[in-house]
Amino acid sequence: MTSATTLADIRAARERIADKVERTPTVQSPSLTDRVGQPIHLKLEHHQTTGAFKLRGASNAIASLSPEDKTRGVVAASTGN
Repeated sequence: MTSATTLADIRAARERIADKVERTPTVQSPSLTDRVGQPIHLKLEHHQTTGAFKLRGASNAIASLSPEDKTRGVVAASTGN
């Protein structure tokens, strides 16, 4: 079982990937806001060069590798969006 992600984890990931990803805007969704009764904002990750949020997770995962793991290499695959 994995532990819960903390705010500190999120901040550390943000620092690790800051120079690798675009800062993307958020917009409020009127329909979702109306539906749940709370402001709902959507992150526009389609503004990334890859057109998807996957760049954030992949960049963070690779940046989090130990130096030993980095020398062994990385293999990645995607089935698309």
